[in-house]
Amino acid sequence: MITVLLAEDQGMMRGALALLLGMEEDIEVVAQVSSGDEVVPAALAARPDVALLDIEMPGRSGLDVAAELRDRLPSCRVLILTTFGRPGYLRRAMEAGARGFLVKDGPVEELAGAIRRVLRGELVVDPELAAAALSAGPNPLTEREREVLAAAADGATVADIAARLHLSESTVRNYLSSSIGKTGTRNRIEAARVARHNGWL
Repeated sequence: MITVLLAEDQGMMRGALALLLGMEEDIEVVAQVSSGDEVVPAALAARPDVALLDIEMPGRSGLDVAAELRDRLPSCRVLILTTFGRPGYLRRAMEAGARGFLVKDGPVEELAGAIRRVLRGELVVDPELAAAALSAGPNPLTEREREVLAAAADGATVADIAARLHLSESTVRNYLSSSIGKTGTRNRIEAARVARHNGWL
């Protein structure tokens, strides 16, 4: 029996996935959580074979959690299942140790098959997304640029960002300017939009 942890913040989607996976003869959902903060404690308690993670959840993202699971529970394979098939997300998921990356609009048979395949040690990636990731190239933003741009995305002022990230205002302006240049945009709002669209934030 393949044991699965399911991390999905939308209750109806989580329930539907658990029900559908439970209909497979060789798959059992042993834990369900609704936020990123709950994933690692639940995984350490249930010790599942596969963790099925959404990316955008309350608390921590599935990408952050994937890296911690890799380090703290290496026997657990991570499979990312997301609405957002962004090339940058795929790249970050692979860097975090995920063994699979699928978008939610695929058939449930594909999901069950992917769970079995990652458990066998295979890498399972949505083919269209893989092609898009290769053509998009690597994330050009540094970790600090991403942090500043993410803080700017909600319209915060330079002073607000500086205070929140414990940086000087001139440093924040430098990071924003660099991010705008690297994304080929005209201002920080456009830069944040492009970065988010590509999955770089």
